[in-house]
Amino acid sequence: MGILPEVKCRRCGESFSALRSRCPNCGTRRASQSTRTPSPTPSTVQGTEAYSRANTNSRWQLLFGLILVAAVILSVVVMVSTGLTAQDVQSAKPSLSMPTVPESAALVETAPTPPPTPTPTIEALKVYFYTNDLTNSDFTMRLSQGEEGDIKLKASAFPLTIENPRYNWSVDQDGIIELTPNEDGSECLIHQVGVLQTGVVITVECFGMEVTVRCHAFE
Repeated sequence: MGILPEVKCRRCGESFSALRSRCPNCGTRRASQSTRTPSPTPSTVQGTEAYSRANTNSRWQLLFGLILVAAVILSVVVMVSTGLTAQDVQSAKPSLSMPTVPESAALVETAPTPPPTPTPTIEALKVYFYTNDLTNSDFTMRLSQGEEGDIKLKASAFPLTIENPRYNWSVDQDGIIELTPNEDGSECLIHQVGVLQTGVVITVECFGMEVTVRCHAFE
């Protein structure tokens, strides 16, 4: 670095000695520094109206800054206190845990539903008076009021291998004929309780099959 100060050309940026008045590179005249002292602005001179306004604006700016800082501090305090309160409430709630089932506990299995009992298939259904087959036929017999006039009919389902057949008896004239079957209905006592003027139809049913017998009064 030399003893003489150097200046930089404002056009080409080349440095040269401060004793030169022009740049040796591009010939641009060196800019001379102004010796004038800038005059003060009205706002820096005490006693002027601009100075009073500047001081007033400064005080308001300072007051506004203090209010803004206080609002920021207050909001931070509120946020922190709210977070702590929520954390305390959450920690105070009892934790719900699923009950543990011991692995050794035996599983209860429901009993399987038994399949429905199939309805037996009947090939034939017959009604007998002693050994006489009266199925779907008309017959005439003497019926009279009193036990001496009762007759007994028997029902039988085929094949005979059907287990526990049950027979249901009915008559189309309840006020004339009264039916009294035994426990399983295989036998039925016919009792006259009224005046038999026309024939009566006696029906027997077993597992969905029905047969009839028409009984006429003896003349």
